[in-house]
Amino acid sequence: MLFFSGSLWAQQNRYEELEQRLRDLSAVSPGLNETVDFSVSGASIQEFLRGLAESHNLNISVDPFLEIRIYNNFTSEKVYNVLLFIAKEYELEIQFVGSIMSFKKYRPAPIIEADLTPKEILVKYNTYNNLLSLDLKNDTLEKVVRKITQRSKKNVILSSGLNGKVVDVYIEEMPFENAIQKMAYANNLKVVKTDDDFYVIKSIEDGEDLLITSKKKSNYQRPQINKSNGSSQNGGNASSLFVEVNEDSLGRKTISLDAVNATITDVIKAVSEEMGINYFLFSDIKGNTTTRISEVKFDDFLGRLLQGTEYTYKLDNKIYMIGERKLEGLRANKVVQFQYRSLDAVQDIIPAELKKGVEIKEFKELNSILLSGSQPQILEIEAFVRQLDKVVPMVMIEVIMMDVKKGRTVKTGISAGVSDSVRSGGTIFPGVDFKFGSKSINDFLGWLGSNNVFNIGKVTPQFYVGLSALETNNNVNVRSTPKLSTLNGHDANLSIGSTRYYALKTQNVVGSLTPSNIITETYNAVQANLSINIKPIVSGDDQVTLNIDVSITDFTDSPVSGPPPSSTSQFKSIVRVRNEEMVVLGGLERTESSEGGSGVPLLSRIPVIKWLFSSRTKSKNKIVSVVFIKPTIIY
Repeated sequence: MLFFSGSLWAQQNRYEELEQRLRDLSAVSPGLNETVDFSVSGASIQEFLRGLAESHNLNISVDPFLEIRIYNNFTSEKVYNVLLFIAKEYELEIQFVGSIMSFKKYRPAPIIEADLTPKEILVKYNTYNNLLSLDLKNDTLEKVVRKITQRSKKNVILSSGLNGKVVDVYIEEMPFENAIQKMAYANNLKVVKTDDDFYVIKSIEDGEDLLITSKKKSNYQRPQINKSNGSSQNGGNASSLFVEVNEDSLGRKTISLDAVNATITDVIKAVSEEMGINYFLFSDIKGNTTTRISEVKFDDFLGRLLQGTEYTYKLDNKIYMIGERKLEGLRANKVVQFQYRSLDAVQDIIPAELKKGVEIKEFKELNSILLSGSQPQILEIEAFVRQLDKVVPMVMIEVIMMDVKKGRTVKTGISAGVSDSVRSGGTIFPGVDFKFGSKSINDFLGWLGSNNVFNIGKVTPQFYVGLSALETNNNVNVRSTPKLSTLNGHDANLSIGSTRYYALKTQNVVGSLTPSNIITETYNAVQANLSINIKPIVSGDDQVTLNIDVSITDFTDSPVSGPPPSSTSQFKSIVRVRNEEMVVLGGLERTESSEGGSGVPLLSRIPVIKWLFSSRTKSKNKIVSVVFIKPTIIY
């Protein structure tokens, strides 16, 4: 209904505007005021308007693409009414250029659907530190106040006449009361806080200027010139006290004070009396003060006055309770929650002087600490730990470890013996490792005897001969790419290795008359690990200092008995790299050589002949380790 009523209203306005344009044009073109008498049946609109223009000296242009037939009878009617009727009847549009009238098909402007999605009011409130953030642009004040109340749980209301006001402001993390006041000031408003903690937003009255921050309200002057002896409280020195209370346009009071060697009790009484503040002294406040301050709040004044003394204050039901810090009723409790880091080791960081007289408890489930003690000390500790509550960067460390192993093992020799289960067989190519059984040997000996004068004879059926001539080459690349993640300043450890076991036999003799031997066999473990320990430290310019400790242990052989031999390489290094840069640590090169053999005594040591009377094994391995490290800072 709203859509159709809006369309009709727009059409009515168009026709009224068209009629007015035709009336205005009639002053220049008198033919529009002439009357016509004719009847039309089935003529095209082009012919009809062209005939009308020629008869009354009018300038008319018609769109040739209009396909309209006219069936009408006009008697004693003015020309401009006929043109207006044609435009209404056939939904035509008339464009005017001087005295020229151009008839075209009317095409209404496209209707843009309104975005019915409610606009989000950007209000953020931090409960723990009472900070308010506002990002307002053409927002209704009523909705803004409702959103602020919902987020902060603090009642903000409007005075009459401000419901439809639109506000604009951008405020980033300011104390709640200051943010509300600055929002009001930026939009020509003011805020008044009532006694029951309601914030009332009002309009600024005529002539009121919020930039005028203070006006004198009253003076308090009590000169005290004491010439008494040194036993007096003031120590026999002259003392004076001057108090001035100021009040701004929002009703906020500030204090200006000039005191010389005045007792703290007199200062508190004088300022409280002038500002109309209720207070209660639990005990007499000892000590004097000499100070000069200008336009400070009462809480700031009282906190500075009692700072460094054994006295403190606490606001309870609008009454300032003043006395010794340890008294019941003056102790305070506060929960401080960390938002960006964990509370681990926070107690060790807090200086001992700050913790003196304050009990600190940790709540790991809430990532919070509970402070119990005097209010000033609690506020001081809270301010200290807030400076520590920063985002601790996490460092992801990509480690690429590459081992290049090159080795060669040569095994040669001739072996012979007697065995029941040896048959002829083995490999001849690419290396020789062949065993000859008794049948093959006897066939060979028989062949020699048939072609020569000498007959060597035959061997026993279980006799065998083994011939070895092998060379093994190794060229192995071993690569692993683990990824480690750790917090800034914490160690990241990686250990990869293997475990081997060897047997250890123990023989015990039990009994004296009939001794018996008891053999106990146990297996002990020996490990060979590749261990890397990296400790990253991130600096302010996104550079990372890496404390690197690498230890590599490998087994060099596999003995039949006893612990396996091993070799160890280790190095420590401190390097500094930029974020996402890679550092290469190389030079861990080690060479392993071994030579062993078995053979006939004495003959196995004679050159040349030893190859016939011994079996020998010789190996040489070269291992090069390269480590690539790339740190990436993640906030």
